[in-house]
Amino acid sequence: MLWSRWLVLLLCWGATSGEQSADERDGAADEVRADTRRQRSPPPVEPLDFGFVPAAVYDTHAYYEPASIGILFHMVHAFLYVVQPNNFPKDLIVKVIQQNMGGIKLEEWKKPENVVLLLQWIHYQAGFLVCTTVGVVFVVLIPLIAMCFCVCRCCENCGGEMHQRQRKNADCHRGFFTASLVATTIFIILGVLIAYAANHNVTSQIKSTRRLINTNLRDLKTFANNTPAQIDYLTAQYTTAKNKVLSDLDNIGPLLGGRIHSQLEKEVVPSLDTALRMAGAMRETKEALENVSSSLEVLQDGMGKLQASLTEERASLSNTLSDPACTNGAVSPTCNSIRSTLSQLGVGADFHRLPDVSQAIANVNTVLRTDLSNIVQKGYSSFNDTPRLVKEQTKNIVSALPRVKGMLDKIGTEIIGFSKMFPVEASLANFTIFLNERQKSIEALYPQMDQMDFYRWIGCVGVLCLVVLVLAFNILGLLCGSCGYDKQATPTTRGCLSNTGGNLLMAGVGFSFIFAWVLMAIVTTMFVVGGNVEKLVCEPLANRQLFKIIDTPYLVHPEKKNFLPGMLFQNPNIDLTLGSMYRECYENNGLYHALQLETMFNINSFLNRTVYNKDLAKVLEGVQVDLQDITLLEQAGRDNLINFANSGIGQIDYNAYLAEVNKGVTVVDLLTFSTDLEAQADQLPRGALENALKGHASSIRHIHREQVVPLEQAMSTLNQSIKQLQRTSNDLPVKVTNILSAIDAAEYLITQNASHVVKQETKAYVQSLVGYFKQYTEWVKNSLTAEVAQCKPISNMVDSMEIVACSFIVDSVNTFWFGLGGCCILLIPSIIFSVKLAKYYRRMDTEDVFEDPSYYDSVIRFPRASAPPYDCNW
Repeated sequence: MLWSRWLVLLLCWGATSGEQSADERDGAADEVRADTRRQRSPPPVEPLDFGFVPAAVYDTHAYYEPASIGILFHMVHAFLYVVQPNNFPKDLIVKVIQQNMGGIKLEEWKKPENVVLLLQWIHYQAGFLVCTTVGVVFVVLIPLIAMCFCVCRCCENCGGEMHQRQRKNADCHRGFFTASLVATTIFIILGVLIAYAANHNVTSQIKSTRRLINTNLRDLKTFANNTPAQIDYLTAQYTTAKNKVLSDLDNIGPLLGGRIHSQLEKEVVPSLDTALRMAGAMRETKEALENVSSSLEVLQDGMGKLQASLTEERASLSNTLSDPACTNGAVSPTCNSIRSTLSQLGVGADFHRLPDVSQAIANVNTVLRTDLSNIVQKGYSSFNDTPRLVKEQTKNIVSALPRVKGMLDKIGTEIIGFSKMFPVEASLANFTIFLNERQKSIEALYPQMDQMDFYRWIGCVGVLCLVVLVLAFNILGLLCGSCGYDKQATPTTRGCLSNTGGNLLMAGVGFSFIFAWVLMAIVTTMFVVGGNVEKLVCEPLANRQLFKIIDTPYLVHPEKKNFLPGMLFQNPNIDLTLGSMYRECYENNGLYHALQLETMFNINSFLNRTVYNKDLAKVLEGVQVDLQDITLLEQAGRDNLINFANSGIGQIDYNAYLAEVNKGVTVVDLLTFSTDLEAQADQLPRGALENALKGHASSIRHIHREQVVPLEQAMSTLNQSIKQLQRTSNDLPVKVTNILSAIDAAEYLITQNASHVVKQETKAYVQSLVGYFKQYTEWVKNSLTAEVAQCKPISNMVDSMEIVACSFIVDSVNTFWFGLGGCCILLIPSIIFSVKLAKYYRRMDTEDVFEDPSYYDSVIRFPRASAPPYDCNW
C-alpha cells in the first residue's frame, strides 16, 4: 500500500484555494470595497486558456440488463418480497454491530438490550423462519411418511391390496387422476426448466465476468499511466500564467497608461470636445457674418434698382390708364379699379437702415488668426500621450523584468520540485507491475474456474436429473398406462403394457419418496443463504443502504467517527464516507476530491510562499507616474475663446434684421398683381387699351423674374445667417466660461488628483497580474476535482462486483432453488395422483365377480372376491 500513500500525497499538492491568509484576505477585501466606493470596481482579468488536461478513457461499462431470464429474476424477487416485505433493518444492524464489536459472548445475550435486538431480528426474519421451518418439516416428515407408506402397503393397506373394486364412475376417477398427474408433471417440468436455465446462466456469464475483470484491470492501468502525465500537465501550465505576467509587465506603459487614460478620459475628453465644438462655431460664425454682409450689400443695391423699375412701371401704367378709352362708361370701372392698385407697386423692406457687421467680421477674423482647433488637438495629443509618459516613467519596472522572471522561474521550479518530491512515477510503475502480476494470476485461475464451474454445472444437473428421473417414470407410466388401458378388460386381465404403466408410476412414487427430502434439504439451504444474501446484501448494495451502515458514525469504535478515513488515513475525524466517495467516483470526478485529500495536507501555505510572492508586489509598489506635463489647453486657446466671446456678435441688432426680412421684397406679390391685371384687361373690349395693359402685366412678370427672385434668395440667406448668429451669440460668454471651467477642472484632476488615480489603477493592474495566478490555482483546483486521476474505475469495480455477485450468481442461485423448490412441492401431489392412478393400470390379483345380474345391487354392496382363471402360462 506504499504506492497508494505516495499517490495520495502527490495529489495533495494541487489542493489550491486561490486564497491568502485570513488577515490578508480581510485587508484585501476592505481595500476593494473602499476602492469601489471611491471610484469603480477593477476591470475583469483577461481569462487565460490553459487547454485541456489529457483525459483518460475507461473501457468498463458496469451495467447489466438480463435478457429473457430477467423475467425469472423478477419472479424470484417478487417471491422474496412476499416472504420478506420488511424494509432493510439498517438501525437494527448498526445496533447489533455496535453492541457486539468486542465479541459475542453467550452471557451477553441475557442482557435486555440484546434480547430486544434478538426479538427484532426474529421479527424481521419471520418470513424466512416460517419458510425454513416448512422446509425442515418437509425434510423430516417425508422419510417418515415414506417409511409409514411402505409399511402400510406391505400390510396391503394404503392401496397395497391387489384388488380393485369396480364402480360406475371408475372412468371418471381415472380421467381426473390422469389429468391431475399430467398437469402436475407439466408444472414440475417447468420448474426443472427454470432451474436449468438458472444453472446455465451462471456458466454463460463466466465470459462476461472475465470481460469485466479484464476491463477493470485495464482501467486501473490507464488510471496509473495517465495520472503522472496529468500532473505534469498541471505543473507545465504554470508557464502560461507566468508568460502572461511577463508580457503585461513588458507592456506596462500601454496597459497601465491605458488604464489611467481610460479613468481620466471621462472628465478630460468631454471638456476638450466642447472646446473643439466652439472652434467649429467660430468658423461658422465667420461664414455667417460674411453671408450677412454680402447679402445685405446685394439687398441694398437690388432694392434700389427694384424701386426704380417699379416706379417707372407704375408711371407707364398710369399713362396708359389716362387714355381717352378709359372714359367710356363700360370701361371706366375697370380702369378705376386698376388705377386704385397702382400704389401697391413698391418695395417692402428697407435694408439701408440696418447696421453694418463689418466690425464683427473684423473681430472674428482676428480671433480666427489663432487656430483653436489645432490647440485643442494638441490637448488631445498631450492627453493621449499618457501611455508613453507611463512607459517613460516605469522604465525601472521594465528593467527589473529579468529579476522578476527569475523570481517566477523560481516559483515554477518550486512547484515542479514539489511535484517531484514524491516517487509517484515509480510507485505507479510498481502499481502497474502489481496489476500485471495480479492479472496473470487471475488468468491462471481461469482454467480452474472453468473446471469448478463445470463440476458445479454437473452437480446441479445431477440434482435436476433426480427430478427428471421421477418425471421419466411419470411420463412413461402415463404413456404406457394410457396406451395399454382396455376398458373391456377386467382388473385381473389387464394387459402387460397397462400393468407396466402402473408399475412405472409406483416406481416414480418410490423415487419421489427417496429424493424429495434430499432435494428439499438442498432447496432449504440455498433458500436461507441465497434469500438472505439478496435481502441483506444485494438489495442494500443496489440502493446504497449498505454504504449508510458502513458510514454510520462511531460504528467501529466509540472514539472513531468515520470508518473509511480511519482505515485509509488513520484519521477517523475526516468527514469522508464510503457513499460520498462512491458518488464522486461514479460521476468520474478526481480522486483528490473523492478522498477529500485537502484535509490531509494544507497546500495554502505552500501557495502563499510560491505563487503569491511578496517580492513581486514590492517591485510594483515602486510605480510612480507624474502627469504634470499634460496640458489640455494652452493660454493662447484660452485667450482665443475669451476674444471670441468679446467679438461683438452679441451686440448685433438681430431683431431689426429679422423685422426687415419678414417684410418681404415688395408690398404685393408681383405675379399675383400681373395675373389680376391680365384678368381685368380681358374684361375690356379688344383694342389698343387691352393690349397695352397685357404688355404692362408682362413687364411686371419680367421685373419679378429678373429682380425680385434674386433678392428673395439673398433675403433667405440673410435670414438663415442671422438666426445662426443669434443662436451662437446667445449666452456666448457663459458658454465660454463653462468650457474654460471644465478644462480647468480636468487639468486640476490631472495635476492634483492624478496620484490617487495612478495609485488606484496601479493597484488594479497589480490585481490583474495576481489574477492570472489566481486563475492558474483555481484551474488547478478544478482540474484536480474533476479531471485529474478520475476515479471512475473504483465505482466500476464496486458495480462490477455487484453485477458478478448479485446479478450473475445470487440471482441465478435464487432462481435455481425457486425452480427446484417448486418441483419438490409438486412431488407431493405427484405421489398422490400416481398412487391413485396406478390402481387403474396395474393388473390386480382379485376382482369383483357377479354371478346373478338380478343380484346386481346387492353384489355391488357386498361383492365377492375371486381369483382369476388358471392359465398354464402364468
